[in-house]
Amino acid sequence: MSDTPVKQQSTAAFYGQAVASFAIAMTATAIGIFRLDTDAWVRAFLAIAVLYLVTSAFTLAKVIRDRQEAGQIVSRVDQARLDRLLAEHDPFTEKL
Repeated sequence: MSDTPVKQQSTAAFYGQAVASFAIAMTATAIGIFRLDTDAWVRAFLAIAVLYLVTSAFTLAKVIRDRQEAGQIVSRVDQARLDRLLAEHDPFTEKL
């Protein structure tokens, strides 16, 4: 079985852009909610709803990533087994 590491597909610049985008979006949303001209309980409800939405999105992204990674690992193990069987098989030897 090969010990080839799984390739990282995103660059540091992409990661930084994603973090910055998330921080800007959360900051803008928080400022927008707290500057609303409404009661405090309405602003608090909206803030809790945004936090729930963010945590749900992170959970969904993690579940999708975990399923994809599990599929890749199973595929790599199956491929390694097949490679080993093919390497060990010699059609010209007689097995008794």
